[in-house]
Amino acid sequence: MSGRGGRISRRALLALGGAAGAALLRPRPLAAQEAGATPPATTTPASAFPSGERHGLSAFGDLKYPADFAHFDYVDPAAPKGGVFSQVGPTAAFNQSFQTFNSLNGYILSGDGAQGIDLIFDSLMVRAVDEPDAVYGLLAKGVTISHEGTQYRFRLRPEARFHDGSALTAQDVAFSLNILKTKGHPVIAQNLRDMEGAEAEADDVVLVRFVPGRARDVPLFVASLPVFSKAYYSVQPFDQSTLDIPLGSGPYKVGPFEAGRFIAYERDPDYWGAALPVNTGVNNFDTLRYEYFRDREVGFEAFKAKVYLFRQEFTARSWATGYDFPALREGKVKRVVLPDTTPSGAQGWFLNLRRPQFADPRVREALSYAFDFEWTNKNLMFDAYKRTTSFFENSDLEAQGPAGPEEIALIESLGDRLSAEDVAVLKAPPWSPPVSDGSGQDRALLRKGTRLLHEAGCRIENGRLLSPDGTPVTIEFLDDENGLERHTMPFIKNLAVLGIAAHFRLVDSPQYQRRLNTFDFDATVRRFSVSTVPGESLRNYFGSRAAATPGSNNLSGISDPIVDLMIDQVIAADTRPKLRTACRVLDRRLRAGRYWVPQWYSAEFRIAFWDEFNWPSAPRPGYARAIPDIWSARTRQAG
Repeated sequence: MSGRGGRISRRALLALGGAAGAALLRPRPLAAQEAGATPPATTTPASAFPSGERHGLSAFGDLKYPADFAHFDYVDPAAPKGGVFSQVGPTAAFNQSFQTFNSLNGYILSGDGAQGIDLIFDSLMVRAVDEPDAVYGLLAKGVTISHEGTQYRFRLRPEARFHDGSALTAQDVAFSLNILKTKGHPVIAQNLRDMEGAEAEADDVVLVRFVPGRARDVPLFVASLPVFSKAYYSVQPFDQSTLDIPLGSGPYKVGPFEAGRFIAYERDPDYWGAALPVNTGVNNFDTLRYEYFRDREVGFEAFKAKVYLFRQEFTARSWATGYDFPALREGKVKRVVLPDTTPSGAQGWFLNLRRPQFADPRVREALSYAFDFEWTNKNLMFDAYKRTTSFFENSDLEAQGPAGPEEIALIESLGDRLSAEDVAVLKAPPWSPPVSDGSGQDRALLRKGTRLLHEAGCRIENGRLLSPDGTPVTIEFLDDENGLERHTMPFIKNLAVLGIAAHFRLVDSPQYQRRLNTFDFDATVRRFSVSTVPGESLRNYFGSRAAATPGSNNLSGISDPIVDLMIDQVIAADTRPKLRTACRVLDRRLRAGRYWVPQWYSAEFRIAFWDEFNWPSAPRPGYARAIPDIWSARTRQAG
């Protein structure tokens, strides 16, 4: 098992870069109605905009596609429309869950949001996944940026419509951005902290104001957020969980659903933006359906029975031994391994430093000596994985070896903001988890763990480890599914050798999410996939402010002024090389904190699917899986 979740789709929010799965994504009603022909009441002529209007944005201003591009290179512009694509939800962002849903509001803290709900909403711009971070105009025809970079004016397409035929205007955009900042999920609100506000200057022009020195990726995040109907939410509360179908403007509408079991989205044949370059060759299926299963094994059996058509396999045992059923032998099901060149991020048991037993970093490090990855990989995962060591795993942002010249220069430029001890830690090779002898109970490593516990003032009495104040050291591993239970139990067995009483606790998904939102746990597994160009979102994962913000992704409760300082350096980087250097130094500091017991990763996608789909012949994009975005049904299915 490579962890929760998968890759963020083309429409996903940039700041997540991949999460949810545990760390994860993400977001993406009613019968089709004919769009009205009345344009917005007031419009601004293109001649009123300076020649500097841009058709796209990126963190450093570099764009692959010109203003007159016809479609993204990785799509088939002639892909047939029709057919069905079904899967178990691949990502989880904000309030989404893999096991259930009870709400069609995926952008607030309460409830369990439905997978794929972002499909019904449009955004100002959308991601090109063959570039590190570029977005191109969808609702927005173009954007102009003030000289100091604090004001962005997005010029909207006058033809944009909601599903009820009403015009989508700058008032809707301004309403959406402002309400997400004030009432949206804490992760969204955190990422919008550098946005002062938004206002409509005309029906087709929205002004978004940012604070001076704002993070480089905040405008990209803003441009990728869903746009809601101001009129709809004038009579509906935005901040409440609901199964009422919201009014959207995107390529799909909510179709049949049964809370907790499945949800389907139907392609809108009258979608206003179907012919735009960013939408050419995508949104090819008539129906996109997400299935929910409480148990992974049940979900796999359902795939074999063709209850759904596409599966990304996260369980190494199933991949190695389970794909031997009649449909696969007959060629009706295909198995493919695709390379994954995007950052794998960080997967592991994250320790809640708000709990007193984890206050001492020596105690936290000692736990790593009890997890035998080499044994686990060989005996439970068919040697399918590599050990995770970095918070930026599988990327050039990962720190390796002693600090290089660029890193040293950055460290030394911080002057007296770093102590001599801080400087020494940042220049030294970064901490990495130990390598075991593969026996399952490496006595040498366990002895090292015991020494660290003694150095931290812990002691053994009657076979139990006591903290310095005499409190027994215990750990509850919290989860909402049992997929990792057999990986956790050998770890628990070795912790008992150290005198630590630990157990695995399985709870239902709503309770699990509530406990994570309120940081009511000892340890839990998450996978955080960062962007290829990380920025403001790092504060939500690792910043001190997020440590006290319910619902944030800072599960460990990291509150370190040096981490905050290094995040500032990442955000301030004005070139990609400077960004890379700052991320490596941040990685060194995070790893020095021993905030987690790292697990594993795989630099590939393992997918299986019923042989009913077309693949584009163009090269696969390097920054996302892009499935089902660029796939289509076989021509014989299409209608």
